[in-house]
Amino acid sequence: MDGSVFLLLVIVGIAVYFLPFFIAAGRGVNTGSVFVINLFLGWTFIGWVVALAMSMGSRRTP
Repeated sequence: MDGSVFLLLVIVGIAVYFLPFFIAAGRGVNTGSVFVINLFLGWTFIGWVVALAMSMGSRRTP
């Protein structure tokens, strides 16, 4: 496998892994808790789905 293809696959994998965090940041939802759940429990499918559900939750109004 070519080195550039491997690097591209790693970057895409990291982007998919942190997709819940990117969604939360774009929506202005509680990014800190989504990031921590995603970082520590995202490797499990359940942790990743929980982080995704948190990122898709309702926005807080000040």
